[in-house]
Amino acid sequence: MSPTFKCENGYRFGIFSNEENRMHVHVYKENNSAKIWLEPLVELADNKGFQEKELSKIIQTVIENEEEFKSKYRAHIR
Repeated sequence: MSPTFKCENGYRFGIFSNEENRMHVHVYKENNSAKIWLEPLVELADNKGFQEKELSKIIQTVIENEEEFKSKYRAHIR
């Protein structure tokens, strides 16, 4: 995965280069992963292993950093 946008509380937020055009961010912690859409709204695209309570915290972190993640996504992909 490259680049990493943010690391917080053991979570790593980033993207895979040239994966797809729709803005999104991947999050990893230990053996768990999730994909979160950044457009048109912040929402869960895929989850592998995170519990519901953890997903709520992840989504909240993405919402709080949405504009920064979008800016970094654009700078890297486009």
